[in-house]
Amino acid sequence: MGSIKSSTHVFETYQNPDSFMWGVLIKCHVWSHAFEEAISLYNRMLCNVAQITSFVFPSVLRACAGFGDMFTGAKVHGRIIKCGFDNDPFIETSLLGLYGELGCLNDARKVFDDIPVRDLVSWSSIISCYVDKGEANEALELFRLSVHERVKLDWVIMLSITEACSKLGILKLAKSIHGYIVRRRVDTCEALDNSLIEMYSSCDDLFSAERIFVNMANRTFISWTSMIYCYNRSDRFKEAFEIFVKMLDLKVEPNVITIMGVLKSCSGLSWLRQGKLIHCYALKKGMTFQDDCLGPVLIELYAGCGKLDYCEKALHAIGETNVVSWNTLISINARQGLFEKALVLFVQMQKRGLMLDFFSLSSAISACGNVGSLQLGRQIHGYAIKQCILGEFVENALIGMYSRCGFSDSSYMIFNGIKQKSSVAWNSIISGFVQSGNSLEAIHLVDQMYLNCHKITDVVFLSAVQACADMVYLEKGKWLHHKLIMYGVEKDLYIETALTDMYAKCGDLRTAEGIFHSMSEKSVVSWSAMISGYGMHGRIDAAITLFNQMVELGIKPNHITFMNILSACSHSGSVEQGKFYFDQMRDFGVEPNSEHFACMVDLLSRAGDVDGAYKIINSMPFPADASVWGNLLNGCRIHQRMDMIPGIEKDILKSRTGDTGHYSLLSNIYAEIGNWAAREKTRGIMERSGHKKVPGYSSI
Repeated sequence: MGSIKSSTHVFETYQNPDSFMWGVLIKCHVWSHAFEEAISLYNRMLCNVAQITSFVFPSVLRACAGFGDMFTGAKVHGRIIKCGFDNDPFIETSLLGLYGELGCLNDARKVFDDIPVRDLVSWSSIISCYVDKGEANEALELFRLSVHERVKLDWVIMLSITEACSKLGILKLAKSIHGYIVRRRVDTCEALDNSLIEMYSSCDDLFSAERIFVNMANRTFISWTSMIYCYNRSDRFKEAFEIFVKMLDLKVEPNVITIMGVLKSCSGLSWLRQGKLIHCYALKKGMTFQDDCLGPVLIELYAGCGKLDYCEKALHAIGETNVVSWNTLISINARQGLFEKALVLFVQMQKRGLMLDFFSLSSAISACGNVGSLQLGRQIHGYAIKQCILGEFVENALIGMYSRCGFSDSSYMIFNGIKQKSSVAWNSIISGFVQSGNSLEAIHLVDQMYLNCHKITDVVFLSAVQACADMVYLEKGKWLHHKLIMYGVEKDLYIETALTDMYAKCGDLRTAEGIFHSMSEKSVVSWSAMISGYGMHGRIDAAITLFNQMVELGIKPNHITFMNILSACSHSGSVEQGKFYFDQMRDFGVEPNSEHFACMVDLLSRAGDVDGAYKIINSMPFPADASVWGNLLNGCRIHQRMDMIPGIEKDILKSRTGDTGHYSLLSNIYAEIGNWAAREKTRGIMERSGHKKVPGYSSI
C-alpha cells in the first residue's frame, strides 16, 4: 500500500476525494498500525462526504479494535446499521473482531447469532474470540455447533480448537479433536502439527506429541522448539537438551524462544556449564539478554543450579531497568524461603523508580505474609489500590497475607469483594483460614463451594481435610473423603497423607492404617503421620515397629518424625525408649529443638524423674522456653517435689520468657501448699514485668 507519507501526499492532490479514497487512506494507516490517526481520518471523512461506501468500515473497525476505542467502535456499528451494511460479510467479520478483541464476548456472540448465512470466516472469528479470552469451553461448544451444522472446517479453525484443548488439558477431548482432524481429512500444515504437539503436551501425553513430531514431513525451528517445551513440561529436561543438540546438528537455526526453553532445561538439570555455553551461543548469534525474555531465564538458570549469589550479579549485568528480571529475582528468593531478602529487593526496586506490576506486588505481599510483616503488607495494599493494580494475583496474595498475619476478617473482606472468584481465590481463602486456626470457617467455605456448584480442587480438599483433623470432625472428614472419590480427584501423596493424619486424629485408626498401607508411595511425612497416629492411641509398640521399618527402607527420619516418636513414648510412659530415640537424633543429623526438649522433660517429669528432667534443661544449648518450664513445673506438682520450686523459679526469672503460663502455674502450686506469701510475690513479679494472664473465653 506504500508509506503513509506518500499515500497522504497523493490523497491531498484530490480536491473532493470520495469515500473510497478516504477508505484507501484509512486502510494505509491501519496497515501501519497508526490506529488513532485512522480514527481521526474517519471523523474528518464524516464531515466531508455525504455518502459512505461499505469499503470504509472494516478498516475503521480494525482501527477501533487496535486503539482499544470501544466508544467509537459502538458509534461506527450504529452508523453501519443506519447505512444498511450490517449484513455485509466483511463488515460482520470485522465487527466480530472488534468485540472479540476488546473482550465484549456477549456483543460478539449477538453479532454472530444475527448473521443470516455464516461462512467459514465468521465461524473462525467467533471461535478465536472465545479462545483468545480464555473461554475454552464456550469455544468448544461453538465447535460442536459448527459440526452439527455440517460446516466444513479448515486448519485455521482447528488451530483455535487445539489451543482451547490445550487450555483445558483434557486428554480424552484432545484425542477426540485429533480424531476429527484425521477423519475429516482436514488439510494439515506445520502450524497445526505444532499446535497438536502443544495440545498433547498440555494433556501430559508425551508419547502422542513425540509421534506427531516424528511423522512431520517438514520440521522448522518452531517444531523443534515445541518439542523442547513439551519435554520441559514433563520434567524430562535431558531429552529436551538432546533435542536442542540434534536441532543444531541438522543446521536448524534456533530463535530467542528456543534459547529460553533450553536454558530452562539446563536449570532443571542444574547444568551450569552447559547453560553458560548456551548463553555464549546466544550472544554470538546477536541475541540480547536485556529484554524481558532471556534475562529472567538466565537468572532462573543460576537459581536452579543453586547459585543464588550469581542471580543478583546477573541482574546487574543484564541491566537494572528490566522489571521482569527484578520480579524473577524476588520470586526466586521467596520460593527459597528467603522472604526478608525478597522484601529488600522489592524496596530496592521501588527506590530505583521502576514501574511495579501485579507480579512484583503479589510476590512482595506473599513475602510479607510469610514473615508476618503486616505493616509493609498494608502499605503495599494501599499502593495497589492507588495505582489500580488490584488484579487476581494481587487479591489472592492479599488474602493469604492477611490470613497468615491473623487478620481473617480482612482476608475474607477482600475475598468477598471479588466478583468472579477463581479456584485460586477459593484455595487462598480456605488454606489461609486453616493456617490461621479458623478451621470451622474454612469448612463453611467448602460447604459454600459445594452448594454453589464450584469445582472443588485437590488443594481445597487438602486444606479441608487438614481443617477436619484440627477440629477432630470425623463425619465431615468422611464426607470429604467420599466427595473426593466421587469427583474423581486423583489421590496424590499429599492428600493420602492428610487423610491418614485426619482419620488418626479423629480416632478411626483402622481407616488411617488402611489408607497408609494402600499408598503406592510414602514420604517421610506419611510415615511420621502414621507414627503420630499410633502414639496418640497409646500403641507404642506399633509406633516403634513402624519407625524401624521406615529406617530399614532407607527413609531418613526428620525432626517431625522424632517429635512424633518421642510423643508416643511420652503418652505411654516408655522412658527408656524415649531416651534411646532422643539420643539417636544426632545419629540421623537432626539437632533437637525446643519441642524435642519439652517432650523429653514431659516424659521424665511424668515418670517421676524430675531431677533427670532438670538436668536435660540445664544441658540445653539454648534458653528453655515456657513449654519446657511448664512441663517441669507440672512434674513437680504431680510428684510433690516442692523442694525444687525455688530453684526453678530463679531460673525462670533469669530466662525472662514472655509467657504467663508458668507464672500462673507457680502461683497455683504455692497456693496448693498454703504458701500465700510466695504466691503473692510471684503474682507481683508477673505484674511488674508487664505480663498479663490472657483471659479464657468460650467459643460457643
